[in-house]
Amino acid sequence: MRRIPMIIGLLIILGLSSCNSKKETHEDYTKFLVTSPIKKDTSITKDYVAQIHSIRHIELRALEKGYLKEIHVDEGQFVKKGQKMFNIMPNVYQADLQKAEAEAKIAEIELNNTQLLADGNVVSANELAMAKATLERAKAEVALAQTHLGFTDVRAPFDGIMDHLHVREGSLLDEGELLTTLSDNSEMWVYFNVPEAEYLDYIMSKDRGDKKTVGLLLANNKQFNQKGIVQTIEGEFNNETGNIAFRATFPNPDGILRHGETGSILMTIPFKDAIIIPQKATFEILDKKYVFVIDENNIVQQTEITVAAELPHLFVVSKGVSPKDKILLDGIRMVKNKEKIKTEFAEPNEVISKLAVYAE
Repeated sequence: MRRIPMIIGLLIILGLSSCNSKKETHEDYTKFLVTSPIKKDTSITKDYVAQIHSIRHIELRALEKGYLKEIHVDEGQFVKKGQKMFNIMPNVYQADLQKAEAEAKIAEIELNNTQLLADGNVVSANELAMAKATLERAKAEVALAQTHLGFTDVRAPFDGIMDHLHVREGSLLDEGELLTTLSDNSEMWVYFNVPEAEYLDYIMSKDRGDKKTVGLLLANNKQFNQKGIVQTIEGEFNNETGNIAFRATFPNPDGILRHGETGSILMTIPFKDAIIIPQKATFEILDKKYVFVIDENNIVQQTEITVAAELPHLFVVSKGVSPKDKILLDGIRMVKNKEKIKTEFAEPNEVISKLAVYAE
């Protein structure tokens, strides 16, 4: 009777051993999908936070003291160059002009009288010169009074859109008081900050003399219907951020863009002979990216890579792998470093096509 339990136990152990043996055999024959990095020309679109400014944006201020008599425009209105916008009560300046004109008339009469006397040798040439100088001074006073009177009419210095009013009719204005602002939105200057490394790549590129064309993504996540051109780069880096400001100019024929808007500059950056790998073939350890490279003996080697740019489902790699290498594509969590595995190779172009990504 004692032999029966022993036999049963032996059979159970043999059964478990058989199961384990089958499991090990299955793992031994598991094939992992591998591929190779691919080298081809491609490009990426980088976005930079941008501030949108009018090509001309100025403050309109009162040039003279006085009461604001009339406002001829409204907030948000488009005004033409030379159009009257504000009228400051001109009574005092009108009186000053009339006084100056009267004094100029007196000086002119005195000059005529002196000229007659000089012709008869009654007065000296110096007295005649003094009369002429007095008239010139009076004329200058007239011109000055006319200028001050002209300042009571505030006119648009260029075509543009005015902002909100800072004063109302009847307000007592001081000299230099802000009335409104005026924006010329025919073209827009869009400023965006570029890191130092990218600035160096741009400025040292072969086509640095060509005008770089960029796009503009608006706040509603739609792209602006005009292309811009990078025209200037500021002279100094920001020591706190390590960035330098670029300026792109965009035409604005439909008046869509306004001063103070925000958006994102879209800049296409080409990569020639770029090394491209699927993102799914990578993993991270302490903010560093790695791939599993399979050597000629099918041994898994953990290899650090440097990512130069990111595409949808793809990485552009600047360091770590080459097109001659084989990298593990699937089963990254199922293998260990220095482990020997069985592999099945997939063509890189086929792998990329299945990721539904187009690299040009």
